[in-house]
Amino acid sequence: MTRFHFIVFLLFAHWLCDSADAFEASVRSPNESHTVNFALSEKGEPTYSATSDSKPLILRSRLGFEPNLLGGFVQRDTKQRAVRDTWQFALGERSKVPDNYNELTVALEHKTGVRVDVVMRAYNEGVAIRYQFPKKQNDGVKLQFGGEHTEFRLPVGTQGYEEYGTEGPYHLSLISEIKPYCERPLTIVRPDGGYAAICEAGNIDYPRMMLSPLEGVDGALVSALGGRTTNTESEHQRHDPTVSMQPGDATPWRLLLVGDTPGKLLENNYLLLNLSPPCRLEDTSWIKPGKVMRSELTTASGKAVIDFAKTAGLSYVHFDAGWYGPERSRKSDARRVAPEKSHELGIQEVIDYGQEQGVGVLVYVNQVHLKTQLSEILPLYERWGMKGIKFGFVPVGPQTETRWLTNSFAEAARHHLMINVHDGFRANGINRTFPNLMTVEGIRGNERMPTAAHNCTLLFTRYLCGVGDYTVCYYSDRIQTTKAHQLAMAVVSFSPLQWIFWYDRPEKYNGEPEIEFFREVPTVWDETRVLEGKIGEYATIARRSGEEWFIGMINANEPRQASLPLSFLRPDRDYEASVYYDDPDVDTKTHVGIRRQQITTTSTLDVALLKSGGAAIWIRPSSSE
Repeated sequence: MTRFHFIVFLLFAHWLCDSADAFEASVRSPNESHTVNFALSEKGEPTYSATSDSKPLILRSRLGFEPNLLGGFVQRDTKQRAVRDTWQFALGERSKVPDNYNELTVALEHKTGVRVDVVMRAYNEGVAIRYQFPKKQNDGVKLQFGGEHTEFRLPVGTQGYEEYGTEGPYHLSLISEIKPYCERPLTIVRPDGGYAAICEAGNIDYPRMMLSPLEGVDGALVSALGGRTTNTESEHQRHDPTVSMQPGDATPWRLLLVGDTPGKLLENNYLLLNLSPPCRLEDTSWIKPGKVMRSELTTASGKAVIDFAKTAGLSYVHFDAGWYGPERSRKSDARRVAPEKSHELGIQEVIDYGQEQGVGVLVYVNQVHLKTQLSEILPLYERWGMKGIKFGFVPVGPQTETRWLTNSFAEAARHHLMINVHDGFRANGINRTFPNLMTVEGIRGNERMPTAAHNCTLLFTRYLCGVGDYTVCYYSDRIQTTKAHQLAMAVVSFSPLQWIFWYDRPEKYNGEPEIEFFREVPTVWDETRVLEGKIGEYATIARRSGEEWFIGMINANEPRQASLPLSFLRPDRDYEASVYYDDPDVDTKTHVGIRRQQITTTSTLDVALLKSGGAAIWIRPSSSE
């Protein structure tokens, strides 16, 4: 061997030694389709990677906490376990939730004495990872960090549906083009043709996670805690990524849903519930899902909505911002109707009238008064007979705000009040933990009058994290879709408290027969199936309640003829289908036609879908059954 070759050999041997791993382990899903790999380098740098059907899902990515918990670890222990379970959920998109996974826990100790376990789970539906701090820590150790550093290094050519801000539009971009503070879930299109979504699950006491480019690595993202919000005055609060933990605490899960199709991602989104703590409420019998209509701020309008309830299938009337005065003014008082409105609006009178008719009352309260009056208004509203509160403009992002929201859900439940959180907050599965959290916004719904293409995108992006208050409209002339499209959104949009007739009034109803669909459609489900879907173009979703099926078909920019096989129906039953579809020849202001036909599991429903159109379908056992 020449001196030159010897030097090259030494350099190569040194590189091998330096890049070798001190420890490796992996875990596979029950069906062996997904694998999560863990490695600890010789420098004590923890990393993970994941594959799906032997194809790369996440390339080798670093784990840890800023500023100095990125290396210097040693492996102390390893544990594995398998779980095969099913649990019941009465307020979701399916009543029976499978929970099957294999888990690997790697116990690490940092040179500073910090002990942290990296917990990895492989499901048939995706993979998840989080950090857990054992109860036994070395004396004097502080679990305070400048931020979390979890990387998502994705294969070259991966694209993602990026979205920024509370109610932004979605755009398909290369991962390398994504800007800081991208919202999640982030639906990604894999180079091999499959789909995945980066989600956060089970966050009850931690900064929210967003996603930012990983500096110096093209096509890679990193956790960005805190994130931007316009709801606080302090710049530090708006971008605060700091984390403070206690021994025994765990971070939220970083989850990748995986599916061959966009629809499969939505069908698999129950993993966010699985990865959240079980229900913490002893009694949930008082929690009643249903449909809601907003009222003008008068007694007469509230009673008119209640009178309209039987026709439209409403369970609640809602008084929105302004009932107690200017919502951002600290001079307003959420304990009473604003003095200048008290001669027009008698809240107690409407509540009492609604109780006689079986219709509850909900009210809006801005965060200015939630933060200062929550301990007073919760018992007060319970005494009034109120059923729930819509939280407005609550700040989200920093750990302190997550903690405040979690505590407010628990306090509201003690007073039998349901919650709808509007603006920046997004679901992450904790509606399992606090099922009185009925819906949240964080969505570009009908307050913004989005396009049909946007609606066909929401189903496979924003709705992957669960409940979303879309605020369905019907009679408004400002909607950018057909009326049948809006009927279908009552199925497509999952929200146990479903606001419908947004911007509408009862007097706009003129006997349109298709309103029976709004009256009959439930808001929670026993089963959900995505029958077809292409992001931004069209979607058909079928949801079952008992023996009945409700189907929402929405279409974007190109008219299409849909043929819908009904093989999901029971083979031993005969059914009747009511199809509500766009028909310009129907002599009503809504131009929605209805056809009824007998069907079986071997039938196919043919539906013509207009540009920005849709169809709603109600299937029930035949009367002869």
